Amino acid sequence: MKHTHSISAFLALACFLLTASVHAQQWDNYRPDVTTVQLDSTNLPIMLIDVDGAMIFKDDYITARMKIIDNGQGNINYLDTVAHPGQHIGYDGFIAIKYRGNSSFGSADKKPYTIRTLAQPLEQGGKKLKVELMGLPSDNNWALQASYADKSFMRDLLSYTLAHRYMEFTPQGRYCEMLLDGIYYGVYILSEKVTKGENRLNLKSPGDSGDKLTGDYLIEVDREDEPGFYSDFRPYSNSGWAISSGKIYFQFDEPDADAITQQQEAYIKQAVHDMENAFRTGQDYASHFDVASMIDYQLATEASHNVDGYRLSAKLYKRRDSVDPRFHIALWDMNLAWGNADYYSGSSTNGWVHEMNNTLVRYRDDKLIPLWWYVVNHDDSYLSALKRRWTQCRDEDYSTEHINEVIDSLALTLTRCGAIDRNYTAWPRLNTYVWPNPYVGGTFANEVAHLKQWINLRMQFMDRQLYAPVAGDVNGDGELSIADLTMLADLVRNQDSNKRSDVNGDHETSIADATTLVALLMDRDSDATD
Repeated sequence: MKHTHSISAFLALACFLLTASVHAQQWDNYRPDVTTVQLDSTNLPIMLIDVDGAMIFKDDYITARMKIIDNGQGNINYLDTVAHPGQHIGYDGFIAIKYRGNSSFGSADKKPYTIRTLAQPLEQGGKKLKVELMGLPSDNNWALQASYADKSFMRDLLSYTLAHRYMEFTPQGRYCEMLLDGIYYGVYILSEKVTKGENRLNLKSPGDSGDKLTGDYLIEVDREDEPGFYSDFRPYSNSGWAISSGKIYFQFDEPDADAITQQQEAYIKQAVHDMENAFRTGQDYASHFDVASMIDYQLATEASHNVDGYRLSAKLYKRRDSVDPRFHIALWDMNLAWGNADYYSGSSTNGWVHEMNNTLVRYRDDKLIPLWWYVVNHDDSYLSALKRRWTQCRDEDYSTEHINEVIDSLALTLTRCGAIDRNYTAWPRLNTYVWPNPYVGGTFANEVAHLKQWINLRMQFMDRQLYAPVAGDVNGDGELSIADLTMLADLVRNQDSNKRSDVNGDHETSIADATTLVALLMDRDSDATD
């Protein structure tokens, strides 16, 4: 009897270990619903990944081969390189591959990946190989985004494109069509990651003493599913009270938990403590956190109403004190933004994300927004700067015209040679609810039209709260000065115009606007004298 019990216990333990070992992966590598989709030619680069039937894992890399057929933007790529010789092979070599993401992995049938280009297989040491892929700057660490919940396939790229002019670094991405072991898996976005590479954040490796100890670091406000540390300070409610039910967690990204030394870990923890304490105590927080970086991150987060903003995938980096002692923040993970969330009023075109902590507490969500965002949004000088920046952004890359141009360009890229149709043949989801979609359009065209409509309403809300142009500010620097008159004179002379040159409101740019601008400048000087 004891022998039978021990065999049963052994079998139960073996089953448990087997189940645990294949958790978050599947033997057939999550094949599409329809595995017979044929790809002959496309305007998108073709990515061929070969794992030779091996199972891809969530937490551990495996070796694979990758080949990219890429004849350049605007040209056609052919899968059959024998029948169509002379095509450009953008890459043909080893990679390390694993699944990536949290909700984008767990709730999605179509999985995202992380890939690393290698000079040799992992089994032979896995030496890194930095390469250009699809016209993106050289690196070895890439995200392959599935865009499963975002049926428009645009929200990440749209966010990064609009913020690119204003932030130090925003990831670039390229559409491609991917085959895994010969099976068509659909359209993916090959994306840069917010990492230390010289073509990205260009962070140096920190040392253990002196100035080298003070930088460079990359940490991330996120879940407790990676090594890191908790904030010493509680987040705030909308009324400014510390919330006892939630803690802010910082993950180690660069250096990661396997590489960071005790001295470095102690230093970055203390630096975060000092930064947060400056906000909490009303000290000069601008000496600890770059205010311009905060403003640009906030505008990108609020314009897109990203309900995961501030509290998840919020990447902070700090360089050495001799370069810049302040923290900065970078944008990442926007696929549930732009009205694409049916929770926490994510589909609403009104309201502020930074005021969401009360809602999070009500729903017992302990992934809260750090206290710094409450502090800056109750600081008049910060709010004034926020309004000036939004006015500038709205006149430039965040203008409705430019946003629609970006969307139309992305849509044309996806539809030109049928890529989006092939994707939704392999993954028939256009007429099906996918978490957390608040809208099910039934067609790709409807998804794009809905996105444009939502954005138009959101921009109206943002403008009502923040848009405050200075009369006569022709050059868009937020001030009225002689430089505006100089620029206006050039525009009139060249029979040109911009969004701010119609000073007198007659819908033309002419010498009459110069007359009005001179009057405004004289009034300003008169007020200053008084």
